Amino acid sequence: MMKNLIIVAALVALGGCAVTPNSANVYSSRQAQGEQSVRMAVVDSVRPVTIDKNHGGNGAGTLAGGALGAVAAGSTIGKGNGSLAAGVVGAVLGGIVGNQVENNLNQRPGLEITVRLDNGELRAITQDADEPFRVGERVRLLSSGGVTRVTH
Repeated sequence: MMKNLIIVAALVALGGCAVTPNSANVYSSRQAQGEQSVRMAVVDSVRPVTIDKNHGGNGAGTLAGGALGAVAAGSTIGKGNGSLAAGVVGAVLGGIVGNQVENNLNQRPGLEITVRLDNGELRAITQDADEPFRVGERVRLLSSGGVTRVTH
């Protein structure tokens, strides 16, 4: 019973940690073969940022951590009321730790890339920091459906 509860809690936690990339190099299946407009530009500035992929969280880390904490503390400490109290404390501490883990997993390093289009307009695009960009470098802006990517 306890092993099953731990497995379920771990699966919930892992499911809550799935994040969608904001990379210029990753396309969803519905974006594949879609036409994009292409504009040329020059990198004006690059600023490191943090991308929070799950602002506010979905609570999976808190729930899984709380469940694991309750089971671990409640089943190993005390008997009767002592076990119940340990389970409650374990649930609270596990929830706090689980929430922090979820937040850390949902934050990724990103770049705010400001570019100057050939017509002189400035645009800023934020995406995952999985490709380096340098000021003065010539780049492409690929746009479709309100999403723009900066690529080389």
